[in-house]
Amino acid sequence: MVNRRGFLKSMVKPLRKSEERKTPLLIRPPYGKSESLFQSECPSCESKACVTSCDEQIIFIDKETKTPTLTFAKNGCTFCDECAIACEKNVLSLENEGGSTYLSAIFKISLQACVAHHGVICNACKEPCIDDAILFNGMFNPIIDNEKCTACGFCISRCPTEAISFNVIKQEEIPLN
Repeated sequence: MVNRRGFLKSMVKPLRKSEERKTPLLIRPPYGKSESLFQSECPSCESKACVTSCDEQIIFIDKETKTPTLTFAKNGCTFCDECAIACEKNVLSLENEGGSTYLSAIFKISLQACVAHHGVICNACKEPCIDDAILFNGMFNPIIDNEKCTACGFCISRCPTEAISFNVIKQEEIPLN
């Protein structure tokens, strides 16, 4: 005889198994047209030319999806056009207006993790920001102006406390110039 807890657990397990596993959104290289193109064309690309063309070395191939994604651990994106020029499948294209100046993410600064929000003079995130998207209230309290931010990622690689994070958005939601 099964106890009540065992009975309820047996009811929940089939529900969990039947849930579809969603592919997480990845931050894509610039000049992307649509997420569906990344999913359909990139896994069959053998050259992975977008990866080798990146001077900043921020493009890598996601092991699960076999598609290009970005990491900002050491650098950011300069929108140099090289990945789009190298793309043999035309997933990345210089003709894509939205992806040519913005990446598929929205950045934010953690008030708890940022040392400037705790009275320490730090502007490590502001220095590499060529878009002047990080604004300070005096010497402290930096915020990201999402109207100016291109999500290049240089601020993430420079933050000493890893206080900057991002939420990935769909390629189709990237703002047009």
